[in-house]
Amino acid sequence: METIYLITNEIKISVEVAYQGHNATGFQSSYLFAYRITIENMGDETVQLINRHWKITDGFGQKRMVDGAGVIGQQPVLNPKQNFRYSSNCPLVSEIGSMEGNYEFENLRNGNRFFVAIPRFMLIAPQLSN
Repeated sequence: METIYLITNEIKISVEVAYQGHNATGFQSSYLFAYRITIENMGDETVQLINRHWKITDGFGQKRMVDGAGVIGQQPVLNPKQNFRYSSNCPLVSEIGSMEGNYEFENLRNGNRFFVAIPRFMLIAPQLSN
């Protein structure tokens, strides 16, 4: 499994993706992709993840935005050199797509908020890779 990463504002975001399979019911079809994200605080300040913003694009060019508080129901606090890892999934109507976005963090010492980019990653069913 390939890992991609990006560092923004001393926060490293690493992403791993795994295809979970295809489900077809009637005229509806979906392809499920799991992803695991590691958020590492490489700085010297304690920060808290406040919000997330995702842009999900399927193979037909349809875009879907997902916004919300925290991740998987949590707003983790990361001390310097600490990391937080979580897993989630994304259903698509096509065998290929992509995800990208950003997290909004707050510096707990001074209250300043800042954004951290989530690197764009591809969602590709293995049958397309052959």
